Amino acid sequence: MKEKYLKIKNLSVSENLANFINKELLPGSNINKEKFWIGFDKCIHELAPKNIKLLQKREKLQKAIDTLHIDKKDNQLNLKKYTTFLKKIGYLKNPGPNFKIKTKNVDLEISNICGPQLVCPVSNARFLLNAANARWVSLYDSLYGTDVIPETNGAVRGKTYNPIRGKKVIEYSRNLLDEFVPLKYKSWKDLTEVPEIINNKINLKLKNSNQFVGYKKKSNKLSSLLFVNNNLHIDIVFDQEGKMEINNPEGNQDKIKIHDIFLESAISTICDHEDSVAAVDAEDKVHGYRNWLGLMKGNLKIKFIKNGKKNLRKLNPDRIYISTKGKKLKLHGRSLLLNRNVGHLMTNPAILLKDGSECPEGILDAFITSLACLHDFKKKGNSRVNSIYIVKPKMHGPEECDFTNLIFEKVEKVLNLKKYQILCGIMDEERRTSVNLKECIRALKNRVFFINTGFLDRTGDEIHTSMEVGPMIKKGDMKSSKWIIAYENNNVDIGLQCGFSGKCQIGKGMYPAPDLMKEMMKQKIAHPLSGANCAWVPSPTAAALHALHYHQVDVFAKQKEIAKRKSIKLSDLLTIPVAKKTNWSLKEITEELKNNAQGILGYVVRWVDQSVGCSKVPDINGIGLMEDRATCRISSQHIANWVHHGICSKKHVLEVMKKMAKVVDSQNLKDPSMKGHSPYMPMSDNFDKSIAFKAACELVFHGKTQPSGYTEPILHLNRLLKKN
Repeated sequence: MKEKYLKIKNLSVSENLANFINKELLPGSNINKEKFWIGFDKCIHELAPKNIKLLQKREKLQKAIDTLHIDKKDNQLNLKKYTTFLKKIGYLKNPGPNFKIKTKNVDLEISNICGPQLVCPVSNARFLLNAANARWVSLYDSLYGTDVIPETNGAVRGKTYNPIRGKKVIEYSRNLLDEFVPLKYKSWKDLTEVPEIINNKINLKLKNSNQFVGYKKKSNKLSSLLFVNNNLHIDIVFDQEGKMEINNPEGNQDKIKIHDIFLESAISTICDHEDSVAAVDAEDKVHGYRNWLGLMKGNLKIKFIKNGKKNLRKLNPDRIYISTKGKKLKLHGRSLLLNRNVGHLMTNPAILLKDGSECPEGILDAFITSLACLHDFKKKGNSRVNSIYIVKPKMHGPEECDFTNLIFEKVEKVLNLKKYQILCGIMDEERRTSVNLKECIRALKNRVFFINTGFLDRTGDEIHTSMEVGPMIKKGDMKSSKWIIAYENNNVDIGLQCGFSGKCQIGKGMYPAPDLMKEMMKQKIAHPLSGANCAWVPSPTAAALHALHYHQVDVFAKQKEIAKRKSIKLSDLLTIPVAKKTNWSLKEITEELKNNAQGILGYVVRWVDQSVGCSKVPDINGIGLMEDRATCRISSQHIANWVHHGICSKKHVLEVMKKMAKVVDSQNLKDPSMKGHSPYMPMSDNFDKSIAFKAACELVFHGKTQPSGYTEPILHLNRLLKKN
């Protein structure tokens, strides 16, 4: 479909986008239409050339690093000389004096509450509403429906309610209450009567009486008890009238009539315009922007059919209780919503500049998503302190952080915002940012509210940056390599040194397997133990379960311990994960290729053909894993590296790609989640005519020449081919 453009100032603006901005976004924002377009036009033409120069700097540095490694071929890399070289070319900066961040006006969800963080594609309204409403999630449902409760001794999930499993849920939950809200003289399991509230006081003796903070009554009977632990709330809901058991039958078999336990779960949610969406033109961008505007206005809703029933989903209201002083107590009913804009690399045809070039997409995102937040300021449905939270991905080093600061300054002036009202989250996911993290934070010291690590993108950049050194270790071995351990620790150490504790978030990455919650409960406690205020989870259910880890671990106390440890060695962070021995058997090489090819093809065919930017894609063993562009980047760069160094041939890779395409086709044709999308077109029916298959192959065979190893340029081009 050919884009229709309107001439506005020196810009050619998609009619679709122009109508959205003029008729939906600007009205009610107190921003004059003429003023907006004059300001935007001026800013975009000032900023775009600077954007280009920064991207050229990336290429220049990469060429210098490639040349060094090619010249030193067959010689062991000397880390001391390598460090000196990186400083000489400007890749590595000398850290300046110590400092503390100066960020002001952050919501309590950022500064005081540690807990799970959801990441949700902004293109899917239903998922967005689920994520926003995941601030409060049923513990009973989360236990009953997952493998945390084993299906042994008759406790199977089944299609109808199983009281044997329900009993196990109740037992598990009572044990949690004993751990997180302990009674002074007995166990929660020993209670035989519903607790009572007399003169706003509970008749239970708690080990810590300050944990009881509120309650609700219905028909003069207790209906809810509210407790707090590590700044996280626990809401115990009672069904004394026996009217709730249809929805949750556990209450019917509970001797003290506990119907459910609701946990404060997804404390914050990143509404994502980047890695988890497939947005390649004005139509796609407007779709995401409209959803974000609906969240900021508070009127986003979606109708859908589930299990044959019509459903309406909208944002949950705040939760109202009676405090221990007999006064109204209001708790936020929704996750604090953050917005992840696009990075500096990509452009979008939604707007063309006066020279005919495409608008830098990240700059467009900054203006539009910030403008939408003006609607929230009137009702404080999201930020109660009128701050705008933008997570900025894929920045390479301090100069690019400076540029982001400049973008936000320009946006603030055009939109009549206060200076530093737009706050910035720094994704520590590129190598040049990792090794210069302190200086990156310094560049945004008045805006930064969040830093986090992203293992997958960071590994993709690690492989691409050091492509010429030699063949990399297997993908599965990366997590135990020296650089990754230094990377994860350095992120926390630098954040604490810069004054993040009690002020801003230090985050960790995603758990990828939404169906394997028992394993998540084993693994993900490592994140709060590492000093992370938040960590990414793939679903509301996972958020509720991961919240239990933050009840177990006092993150702020842990951060005080960690602040005393020695800083990591820069040499560890710069240690390249090149394989010392490459005597892998043909079988081992093929298995590695199959694993990587499976992930690439499973993701790309949905991205290119169905416009699905993130989904649960079956892996080689049929286990559903959350795939996005970060997972695609590491897999494609890994194969590209092995091809470049002769570990495998292009012919071998192509054979594996064709074989795995048939596997992916078979999985997708059986996958119920693919229903509702356009008819699935198998790649293996005709490899030469499948745009998706050819795109997947391009990611591998052209991977070495892609900017920073990113997948976006190839994915966008092929999605546009498919669309048009």
